[in-house]
Amino acid sequence: MKLYYSPGACSLSDHIVLEWIGQPYEAVKVSREERRKPEFLAINPAGAVPALEHDGWVLTQNSAILNYLADLHPGAGLGGDGSARSRAEVNKWVAFSNSDVHPAFHPLFGSTAYLEDPALIDKSKDAARAKIRTLYERADAHLADKEWLAGSRSVADPYLYVTYRWARANGVDLGGLDNLAAFASRMEADPAVQKVLQDEGLA
Repeated sequence: MKLYYSPGACSLSDHIVLEWIGQPYEAVKVSREERRKPEFLAINPAGAVPALEHDGWVLTQNSAILNYLADLHPGAGLGGDGSARSRAEVNKWVAFSNSDVHPAFHPLFGSTAYLEDPALIDKSKDAARAKIRTLYERADAHLADKEWLAGSRSVADPYLYVTYRWARANGVDLGGLDNLAAFASRMEADPAVQKVLQDEGLA
């Protein structure tokens, strides 16, 4: 099994999950420039990470990879307790990060540069920060009585953690979100997470 990743990108969540699973895998670092080259475009025509190669088959899209890894290794317990309701709860929080939180960062990552007006671009970034803050308030309230998003540790947790890292680096107001901060601290205390951060040069 081979994971193509870029340091700190959403592929970090898959990298953590692979380490949690504890089975052999290869992690291949791909720079932004390399993602535009024909060699990588042959793997993922979107020129994006993550991409997971397994037995000659390539899977893209972060949420799909996380769910695939959970289903492929049920013994790791990262996809819920085996019930349909528990699996849906995991999927709900994967979708929260994938469909709500992650896209909210796009202005902070340059998607509004086309506006060509610094004041408008700054305004779009401020709006993005406010939206992310609102989304995190929901997650913070949810985590008030639990350590992990779906009740037990799952593939949903690393994805939210990755976005939290982005938020810290991009000036999102995280004040008062104590449950979310405690969640991030639990992630960062995990030996597998520490190893992956070290491997990606993020420690």
